[in-house]
Amino acid sequence: MKEVTIIGVDLAKNVFQLHGAAADGSVVFRKKLTRVQFHKFMSGHPACLVAMEACGSAHYWAREVAQMGHDPRLIAPRYVKPFVKRHKNDTADAEAIVEAALRPTMRFVDPKTPEQQGGAVLFRTRAQFIRQRTEAINALRAHLYEFGYIAPTGVQNVKQLALIVEADSSDLPALVRFSCRELIEQITRLTERLAVLDKEISRLSGQGEVARRLRTMPGVGPITALAVETFAPVMESFRCGRDFAAWLGLVPLQRSTGGKQILGKTSKMGQRDIRRLLIVGAMAVVGWAGRRGAVEGSWLAKMLARKPRMLVAIALANKMARGLWAMLTKNEEYRGPVMVG
Repeated sequence: MKEVTIIGVDLAKNVFQLHGAAADGSVVFRKKLTRVQFHKFMSGHPACLVAMEACGSAHYWAREVAQMGHDPRLIAPRYVKPFVKRHKNDTADAEAIVEAALRPTMRFVDPKTPEQQGGAVLFRTRAQFIRQRTEAINALRAHLYEFGYIAPTGVQNVKQLALIVEADSSDLPALVRFSCRELIEQITRLTERLAVLDKEISRLSGQGEVARRLRTMPGVGPITALAVETFAPVMESFRCGRDFAAWLGLVPLQRSTGGKQILGKTSKMGQRDIRRLLIVGAMAVVGWAGRRGAVEGSWLAKMLARKPRMLVAIALANKMARGLWAMLTKNEEYRGPVMVG
């Protein structure tokens, strides 16, 4: 019997599908194990590569199998899909994971530490609260609009809507007032919880040396700095800053063929949290330059003179990403303004 050098695992909540293969890719075994059986099997198996899709619970199991002496490899699901043969099922998925992991040019995902996953949960919770608050605000505005009452958009203008609900001159039915008060109470409660989360993010961002260094760049605040520290892999895994910007999806989508370079819109194929925060920060820098005026002759001034503001913000976010890579790989603070070309 050939020696197993790699095991592909199709993760699930209760039943895992395993595909063991030799160094040449030939099949050695196929197993379906429960959660308890999987843990027992892997702890007793000789050390080998263990390939898994980077999906739910993958980082937890990567840490677990690493403690058992194995070498975990996480692969993005989009890179596994091309290797699925014909019908999709657990057995085919496990085999496809092995096929993908054996490719010499395959890109792997670095397993996250519990601290990094904790930071990710914090960010996801904050994003969920923001979505819920936005939904409640939109519902409140829509209900009042049905009765002819409007107010400027934005969470800061919820007070005007609340005054309309409570005003004696408003000809709102009692049921409408009752429902709108419930929505206003929910908005207030979510705003208070968001303030608590933002305070915790600021505290964590102030503790770490990496986050503190990143905050020296204009347009990078506590949330962005902690997001880079939480979601980004080791910067040394990127050859240059352009590779990091491409990993974030801050590059044009290519559909080049026949030696012709065809570039489209921003790909948005990378890490969405860091990308969104960098664009927001870049928009703040562009807005500040629009009010105060960019340095004459600078890269930002030239871009604003001939390009739309949103396009300049995307380009600036790309420039910021490359700067963050340089700061982290060289262990230096930011030098020079962002707008300098």
